[in-house]
Amino acid sequence: MLRNWITVIGFSLVTAISTNVYAKNLPDFTELAEKHGAEVVNISVTQNVRAGRNAMPFPGMEGDEQMQEFFKRFGIPGMPGMPGQNGAPQPDYKSQSLGSGFIISSDGYILTNAHVINEADEVIVKLSDKREFKAKIIGADKRTDVALVKIEASGLPKVTIGDSSKLKVGEWVAAIGSPFGLENTMTAGIVSAKGRALPQENFVPFIQTDVAINPG
Repeated sequence: MLRNWITVIGFSLVTAISTNVYAKNLPDFTELAEKHGAEVVNISVTQNVRAGRNAMPFPGMEGDEQMQEFFKRFGIPGMPGMPGQNGAPQPDYKSQSLGSGFIISSDGYILTNAHVINEADEVIVKLSDKREFKAKIIGADKRTDVALVKIEASGLPKVTIGDSSKLKVGEWVAAIGSPFGLENTMTAGIVSAKGRALPQENFVPFIQTDVAINPG
């Protein structure tokens, strides 16, 4: 007697499992791993960063004046974006980051986080079978942190989005993602609460869980 569905938390693939659980009979997640593992993808993002005397070595810090002052005072010579020998600016460089996503249609549409593909110059999607595709960004919404990308492929395994209103506090859940590029990593826990909201942000009701999910 097993029913499962899929919901989204941090764009790891999160599957919920409901069954008669006893202390000596904990749920077996192997079926979920085998069924849904191929639907999760690894996303590699490259951003071309224009370096210079005022450029910061880490993306996202350009608008932080205190951080700029910190790196001006204590920056290590030779770091990207920091002055090198004789005060010469460093050359442009590429910034790379990793994220996760999951396939929502067999013809290559993939959901991920908006922050993963933000300001990306190139997005590469790696499937569980090791195939890699260059992806096109279809759209992104920063407020909900949702983005849609597309790869040119067909016959892909895809998730079936479930009804989160049927999710119950206390149910077991499993997350499948690619933290730090470690593909198809699975963790498990329970639904801790529903309908959560961030401070001063009530646009999206969140699902709280104690499943180990990487920040972001």
